[in-house]
Amino acid sequence: MYKVAVVGDRDSVLGFRALGVHVYIAYEATETRKIVDSIAKEGYGVIFITEQLASLIPETIERYNAEITPAVILIPSNQGTLNIGMENINKNVEKAVGSNIL
Repeated sequence: MYKVAVVGDRDSVLGFRALGVHVYIAYEATETRKIVDSIAKEGYGVIFITEQLASLIPETIERYNAEITPAVILIPSNQGTLNIGMENINKNVEKAVGSNIL
């Protein structure tokens, strides 16, 4: 069974702890990249990361998007959304279906 983690600023991700998700707090690109690489090696199947942090490490996100596991899913932070996660979903749907149905 795969583990699930969430990476983001404290206020955005602390609530996930109540759901049994492993929470990792980060604020800068370097520490975010280290955390994501570390938990990917530990066998996590799903990594949720706030859009604000993901925008700081696009090359790392792209590298994991090309792999089967872990699935890296972008979520909005408590500051709102940057629409990066929804754009990724639209691209994947368009690739799978042939047109954007969303």
